[in-house]
Amino acid sequence: MSQPNRKIRLAIVSPFIDKRHGTERRVAEWIGQLCDTYEIHIYSQDVQDVDLSRVTWHRIPKLPGPHLFNFVWWLAANSTLRMWHARRPELRPDLVFSPGINCFDADAISVHIVFAEYVAQARNELSFSRNSLSAWPRLLHRKLYYALIMAIERRVYHNPRTSLILIAKRTALALERFYGPHPNLPVVYGGLDHATFNPQRRALLREAARRTLALTPDRFALVIVSNDGRNKGLPVLFEAMAALRNLPLNLLVVTREDPAPYRAQIHRLNLDNQIHFLPPRSDIDFYYAAADAYAGPSLEDTFAQPPAESMACGLPVIVSAANGTSEIITDGHDGLILQDPTDGPSLAEMIQRLVIDRDFANQLGRNAHQTAQQFTWERNGRELHEIFQNLAAQKSRNAAHAVTQES
Repeated sequence: MSQPNRKIRLAIVSPFIDKRHGTERRVAEWIGQLCDTYEIHIYSQDVQDVDLSRVTWHRIPKLPGPHLFNFVWWLAANSTLRMWHARRPELRPDLVFSPGINCFDADAISVHIVFAEYVAQARNELSFSRNSLSAWPRLLHRKLYYALIMAIERRVYHNPRTSLILIAKRTALALERFYGPHPNLPVVYGGLDHATFNPQRRALLREAARRTLALTPDRFALVIVSNDGRNKGLPVLFEAMAALRNLPLNLLVVTREDPAPYRAQIHRLNLDNQIHFLPPRSDIDFYYAAADAYAGPSLEDTFAQPPAESMACGLPVIVSAANGTSEIITDGHDGLILQDPTDGPSLAEMIQRLVIDRDFANQLGRNAHQTAQQFTWERNGRELHEIFQNLAAQKSRNAAHAVTQES
């Protein structure tokens, strides 16, 4: 355990860290808030958007091939390297923190998704009988990966000494439903960079962003930032757009995901010219500036960062009740909440109202900005510091008690 006069040594275990993904962006920001107070050692395959002069990065090589194989390798490799480092006093961590399921020995895990809940909700989509034969290899890969993750969830979430840091209160219900009650569940809502995400900057970037994306003034652009389109609700969003084909709608899908699995549905719904798959950018506010509203009908989402960032920019947002971001939204005041993430007609009605009633949409956006103001990375830093200090103190007490018992 930590000695007087030195910082607590915090090991952060994450396969990659950058500011272009929701969970990873959150971790990058948290590191920025904590690195003056803690001695931070990052175990990762790729680190970007972090000041490496203020932390120590222990790089884990990435294994080429399917994601499942790399994940198994990553799990084994980071555990082995940390076991080796634990033998060296100058590298032995006082605390191990993992954003999600990345190791078996974390003192604290921030829970960004409960895979058991997601798989239960996506059961039909994961059925071989509901997918074409050509999709079976990809589907099998997904099912094997989810099975492995859920097996690890069962093990680590049952450990009462592991602090599970929630990004939304609703996650506690999913954890209890699938893995039983847990005694230690602090909640840390995601922070926001208000110097980047604000209505003034959005207005400044808007004309150039829309021109770059060939959006004429009459088009109403929805935006969604996605790393797993099916979980983020792309299929139901496409169906809702098809029901509104008489409106001047475009959808900007910001993702690294291969759009091929969605092409058949898009073509069937005659939406080829309205849906645009776009690559992530480090200046993600470029897409918020181009858009008129954010739409995120997630099947399961602990707390999606992009809707909150959109709120900070003054955009009206639509999220599902399955998205933890709904916990900071008052329906009809600073956003719209879709109770059933698979309810295409209701989603279409919400979108239609935003398109037709611009005064209502603008008021939602103004109220959303006000709500978002209270969530900052500095606030997250204070909350995490308190959690980690309490964990470190508890570990010291446990170690002292163990020594007393042995003597």
